[in-house]
Amino acid sequence: MKDRLAIRGIEFGSRLWVGTGKYKDFEETKKAIEASGTDVVTVAVRRTNITDRKSENLLDYIDPKKYKILPNTAGCYTVTDAVRYSRLAREAGVSDMIKIEVIGDEKTLFPDVIGLLEATETLAKEGFIVFPYTNDDPIMARRLVDAGAAAVMPLAAPIGSGLGIRNPYNLKIILETIPVPIIVDAGVGTASDVAIAMELGCDAVLLNTAIAGAKDPVMMAGAMKHAVLAGRLAFKAGRIPKKLYATASSPIEGML
Repeated sequence: MKDRLAIRGIEFGSRLWVGTGKYKDFEETKKAIEASGTDVVTVAVRRTNITDRKSENLLDYIDPKKYKILPNTAGCYTVTDAVRYSRLAREAGVSDMIKIEVIGDEKTLFPDVIGLLEATETLAKEGFIVFPYTNDDPIMARRLVDAGAAAVMPLAAPIGSGLGIRNPYNLKIILETIPVPIIVDAGVGTASDVAIAMELGCDAVLLNTAIAGAKDPVMMAGAMKHAVLAGRLAFKAGRIPKKLYATASSPIEGML
């Protein structure tokens, strides 16, 4: 499809973005990423060795010339930590893009939206291309855009839960009112969840556990690739309206 996503002048070849955590080893990570067809790979700066090239490194398995590396601040519970690790990634030459997370609760991993807003504003002023992970609140989404977010990444459900999209109505409001790309992040469990997100009109989906935690991660990565394509095509094609009663597929007007 000649339907590429562009954010702040950066063109993305795939609307499926994938994470790199929870795989059994780097080799499985590499195979799953290849099967997904993605060109965006997100990496936790705090948890993954991507800055020290003297030891075994994830970037030995994921070619930065082939993939866009999107550092993230997973595991950060304060604005100070999130900003620090963002700067560390950029200073290491990884990327000017950052997926910013400021976690507010250890059990649910829901975002601390007040801290997230502060971190987004700080990093945007420093020239980062900021992708904030947030809840599905349309008001907070708008405030993040006002703070300088390049895109908004509302959750479908809690991180790693696999529950799928719990509130499609809030997502639809966000899609209708927010002028930057919307990328569903967290909570999808299988290909149908991804297809639904794309059918709603989301610009992309970012996921990790749904692939890494599958019985066959490589096969699931392929399923997610096709789900994104199918969902995007369905959105662009335009679905038929829902009706309570049946409508004949073959018209009877004009028949003898």
